[in-house]
Amino acid sequence: MQWFRVKGGNSTLKRNVLISIAALLAGLMGTILFQSNQAHEERDSRDLWEVRTEIHDKQETQQNLYTQIHEAEQKLDEYQSQNNKERIELLKESVQKLKKRAGLTEIKGEGIKITIKPILVNSDRVQEYPEIPPELLQRLFNELYTYGANDIAIENERIIQISPVRDVNGETYVNNRPLPSVPVEISVLAEDAKELMEYMQVSKVNDYFAVENLEVQYQVDFHLTLPAYQQHIDLEYIRSAESEEGGK
Repeated sequence: MQWFRVKGGNSTLKRNVLISIAALLAGLMGTILFQSNQAHEERDSRDLWEVRTEIHDKQETQQNLYTQIHEAEQKLDEYQSQNNKERIELLKESVQKLKKRAGLTEIKGEGIKITIKPILVNSDRVQEYPEIPPELLQRLFNELYTYGANDIAIENERIIQISPVRDVNGETYVNNRPLPSVPVEISVLAEDAKELMEYMQVSKVNDYFAVENLEVQYQVDFHLTLPAYQQHIDLEYIRSAESEEGGK
């Protein structure tokens, strides 16, 4: 698919750019919904809290799509007033911003650092380190997003919209990789780190961790670095959408 045509005027340029952006958005939505459905099919059942969380997530996804469409329309207006060289530079900038938003680049900033550690009692007996159940870890992520988290990474794994958190033979996997034994650290970026920490310190999710003999500690950190998402993202749906639009 061509992004620009030197000949053909503004109408051809606008149509091509609009088709490309629309195809990209449609492809991303298709990928997210498809992988989300796959994750739900692996579960035997879901409780009321999970259903409500899914509805909330879908509403946020829809709102994000509306925001992206509005931003795409603004970009189109910028393209109309620039020459070809400037348009190419603007496209590169847009791609970089999309990669950053999707979690595909390293990011730095302020936020909170979370440490999940075992609760051990004084005893002469050998005590096993507790595991973090995937449902409980996902609940923690959802709480963080609800109270203002922008980006999350657990150990060296960046969490994005399609990151799977699941049980594999009794072990918790994140991004298709096993989660290390506790203590585990989670880095969270937020615009107001102190406010986020205060919300999380009184969250009921801490009680759920305590039931699993796990303690959750929070502290503000002004110099956090989150790694880029390293897993492969299937863009087949994006390519298919572009091919269909390009053939019309």
